[in-house]
Amino acid sequence: MAFKMDDIKEALKKDKIKWSGHILTRMQQRGIKIKDIINCLSNGEIIEYYEDDYPYPSCLILGDTVDNKSIHVVCALEEDNIWMITAYYPSKSEWLDDLKTRRR
Repeated sequence: MAFKMDDIKEALKKDKIKWSGHILTRMQQRGIKIKDIINCLSNGEIIEYYEDDYPYPSCLILGDTVDNKSIHVVCALEEDNIWMITAYYPSKSEWLDDLKTRRR
């Protein structure tokens, strides 16, 4: 069952956020702040679902940082907790100009 942005926003509102070690490392490497992740999840949209991800289904969200840079965040929903998995600035070599469509 695919979850929706409303489910993610509800978890955010309740401060039910879990941070993986992986995302914290990647955020530090890429200069991404927690407030950028929160902004992305508050205003972004789900562009891909990964139903078979383990241990929880996850999704890719396209949104903006607080400085209005486009960012991708992968997160998973586990009951009412949201797990932050990774975050990155989408590359034009991998994504079309809409940053929602992968180049084939």
